[in-house]
Amino acid sequence: QVQLVESGGGLVQAGGSLRLSCAASGHTDSRITMAWFRQPPGKERQLVSAITHGGAQFIYLDSVKGRFTTSRDNAKNTMWLQMDRLKPEDTATYYCAADDLLRRIAVDGRPEYWGQGTQVTVSS
Repeated sequence: QVQLVESGGGLVQAGGSLRLSCAASGHTDSRITMAWFRQPPGKERQLVSAITHGGAQFIYLDSVKGRFTTSRDNAKNTMWLQMDRLKPEDTATYYCAADDLLRRIAVDGRPEYWGQGTQVTVSS
């Protein structure tokens, strides 16, 4: 089992920045891939990005390319999502997720482990 806890959400003005953190605990000795999903109000969940244990980063959401960066520190069992030049349409609940297989994250959209989510609100 892997437990995931997000932090760092909040209210920010358009054009501002936020940095989300995801702390993993439990069986973190496995080479898990970690990911960020988001769910805007009234919309379906979206895969934002994923990062493998080796640090290979994938950005899946075109609207955040060039503005969001994902990173991780395996020694600290922590992943971050740096969000810059935020827009009102980035308003969503952001979820950390993890799985041994990137396919289950990126193709199936069903990673085994989920955090509880953190709210990001961008005001115009």
